[in-house]
Amino acid sequence: MTPEQVLPQDGYRGTLLARIWDPRHQGPSLVAVRETGLHDVTAHFPTTSHLYALPDPAAALNAVAGERIASLAEVLEHSRPDAAGGDRPYLLPPLDLQAVKAAGVTFVVSMLERVIEERARGNAADAADIRARVRQIVGDDLAALRPGSEQAAEMKRVLVEKGMWSQYLEVGIGPDAEIFTKTTVFASVGFGAHVGIHPQSVWNNPEPEVVLAVSPDARIVGATLGNDVNLRDFEGRSALLLSKAKDNNASCSIGPFMRLFDDSFGLDDLRRTEVEMRVEGRDGFVMDGSSSMAQISRDVTDLVGQAMGANHQYPDGIVLLTGTMFAPVKDRDGAGQGFTHHRGDLVEISAPMLGCLVNTVETSDRCPPWNFGLRQLMRSLVRRGLHDAI
Repeated sequence: MTPEQVLPQDGYRGTLLARIWDPRHQGPSLVAVRETGLHDVTAHFPTTSHLYALPDPAAALNAVAGERIASLAEVLEHSRPDAAGGDRPYLLPPLDLQAVKAAGVTFVVSMLERVIEERARGNAADAADIRARVRQIVGDDLAALRPGSEQAAEMKRVLVEKGMWSQYLEVGIGPDAEIFTKTTVFASVGFGAHVGIHPQSVWNNPEPEVVLAVSPDARIVGATLGNDVNLRDFEGRSALLLSKAKDNNASCSIGPFMRLFDDSFGLDDLRRTEVEMRVEGRDGFVMDGSSSMAQISRDVTDLVGQAMGANHQYPDGIVLLTGTMFAPVKDRDGAGQGFTHHRGDLVEISAPMLGCLVNTVETSDRCPPWNFGLRQLMRSLVRRGLHDAI
C-alpha cells in the first residue's frame, strides 16, 4: 500500500509515532512519522513507555528532529509478510513495555453475539436460530441502557425471569466492565504482518477496534487501530477458554502508527471515530463492516478507570483495545454457517484520523514465532549506549 492509503486523511498533520525493526541495531527504534521520512528518536525516548509517560508526549516528540532512516513508502514495502526481515526496516506495533489490555462487550451488537455464542456452545450452525430467539426477547432497547443504572438492573431482573440472563449481559449492562489481558508485551504484531488464527478453530472473526495509549497515571495520550482476533467456537464452549480464544501467536495486531493527542486530534475526536473494516478472501469472498465509537456503551475514560487506578497500577502504562460493535454474520461456507476466516484473508481496518491497518490471516502455528522479548530489548538499548536512559 502507498503512504496515502495508510496515513490518516489529513496526512502528516498529526503527531504520528511508529516503531520499526531497525536492522542497524538488531532491535526496535522509535520513529517520528513525518513528510520528510521516518526519523529515529530512540536516543531521546528509548521506549514508547518513556514517551507516553511524559506530560505532553506530542510536544516532546515534535521538539526532537531525529535522524532520518527511510521514507514511509520504503518501510511499508518492507512490512509485507514476504518482505519483512533481513537488512531492511519494517513496521512494528507502536508499544513495548505496556500491558496489552482489552475491554469486551462494550457495544450492544457484539454483546448480543456473545450471548449467542454462549448459547450455541461454539457451534456456528446453531447461531442463526438462537440469534432470532434472543433478539425477539431482548430487542435493541439495550442500546439506550447505561451500564450500572437502575434501568439496567431492571432489565437484568426481566431477563433472569425469562431464563435469558448471561455472563455477557452482566458485563455489558452491569456496573463492572470486562477488562482482560489480551496478550503480553511484544507479542502483538504490526502493519503488514500475518495475524494468527488457532489451527483448530472453525468459527472465528476479526475485531476492528480503537486502541488507546494510556500513561502510568491513567491519562489517554493517543490512539491507534487494532485487531482483537477472536475464536468464537473456543469462547462459546466456555468463557474459561478466553485465553485460548484470545491469546495465540500473532493474534493481536496494533498499528500502523500511534496518533498522539495534540491540537489536531484529541479525546472528543476519538469519541467520534468511525472504524471501517474490509475482509477480502482468496476465494473471492468480500465482507465489509463498521464500528462507531459514538455507540460505545461505556466512555473510554470509564474503561481506563476500570482498567487501572487505586486497585491496580501499571508503572509502564497500558494500551487498551476498546471493543467492537462489529459482529460478522454473513454466511461464507454455507447457509447458516456465518462467517469464519480462511487462510490468506486480507483484513483492512481503517479510520479517517488513524490511518489503515492491514494484515493477512494465517494459522498461528504458521506465523513467525515470537522470539524477541524484554531481555533482547534491554540488550539492544545497552548496545546503543542508552543504558543510562533506561
